[in-house]
Amino acid sequence: MDQLARSAERLVTNGGGRVRRPAGDGTVDVAYVRPAPDRGIPLVVLPGGPGLASVLPYRLHRKDAVRRGFDVVMMEHRGIGLSRTGPGGGDIPPETVSVTAAADDLAAVLDDAGLDNAVIYGTSYGTYLAQVFGARHPERVAGMVLDSPVLSGADDVHAIRAHVRRLLWQGPGDAARAARDLLGAGIVPVSEVGHVGRIAYEFAGEDAVVRLFRDRLAGRSRRVWDRLAHLGEGEVDGPGRRMMFELDLVRGITYGELGFAHAPDGLPFDPREEFVREGTPPFTGDPVDLPAALPAFTWPTAVISGERDLRTPRPIAERIVDLAPNAVLVPLADTGHSALDTHRLAGYAVARAVAEENHRVLPEWAGELAGLPRRGVSRHLGSVIRWGLAADRVLPG
Repeated sequence: MDQLARSAERLVTNGGGRVRRPAGDGTVDVAYVRPAPDRGIPLVVLPGGPGLASVLPYRLHRKDAVRRGFDVVMMEHRGIGLSRTGPGGGDIPPETVSVTAAADDLAAVLDDAGLDNAVIYGTSYGTYLAQVFGARHPERVAGMVLDSPVLSGADDVHAIRAHVRRLLWQGPGDAARAARDLLGAGIVPVSEVGHVGRIAYEFAGEDAVVRLFRDRLAGRSRRVWDRLAHLGEGEVDGPGRRMMFELDLVRGITYGELGFAHAPDGLPFDPREEFVREGTPPFTGDPVDLPAALPAFTWPTAVISGERDLRTPRPIAERIVDLAPNAVLVPLADTGHSALDTHRLAGYAVARAVAEENHRVLPEWAGELAGLPRRGVSRHLGSVIRWGLAADRVLPG
């Protein structure tokens, strides 16, 4: 066992547990952490991915949550980290790793933890898992926070394409005009323009995108461009990192259920283009019809949507609010994807309001929530991009 695995095991041993769950013809021990049992509002946190671990990457997040009065539970998703092997030590079969299986695992974790219900906080892919959990186990949900939500592997892509392309390609704004000029010059691959543009917009804003596209067209800012072009490659290709993000066993969710590579349209700014690979599992469709299920979600629900989120943009959040009868939209200015990872103090404040059934006031608090201190490494990326653009203009090479 390597050092990362030992560290994760200690966290589970010191506050958490394991639940044996069926996995095909065998079983898997699903691990979870719960650092402060019975000392606050029960809060289940489901991170993004699929493929992102819970135990190690979110240690500091859990400490913050406990300090703010939450009895936080985080399950290590089956197929990842401490939850990827059976009793004999071998990996569980990939076909046993599915969204519905993970949702049922979470119900078993709550049983083991002695919790009848909890506020379920999901971010990105975690919102999809949270909603599937709500559809399959509604009695276990006290409230829900859907942070940067996913609604449908089949349908979301249409809203994403339309939103991103209006901002960064086909619309009347400066960024779209700069993108058209750069694409028209044919000096950068179409997929690379989309990848770099989305990252720069989310973390540094439209002005940075305009400057970056214009600089690239003029032969400047190559350092920044090249770094952004390769950013996030490990989230698509390769083995990932043990106990942190592991991509292999969750491919059936990534491609089969969420359709990350399904039917790319070949045009600029297609979110599916960068996931297209040989040998990926075929798209089989959403395991649960969430648009049909949401009208039965009567519990307090807050849908967090970052102003600059291009991965799960505002139109998807608005559709969820329209479908869920007790949901409100919480728009966060100057925020990209996943408040849990980029602005977690705002996320915890939203979770508390949901737990106290005070969520209806959250839209009025949106400005104050966005202005709370920001934590997390990714909050610095925007500053690094802007600094890099300035530095590339004066540095040689």
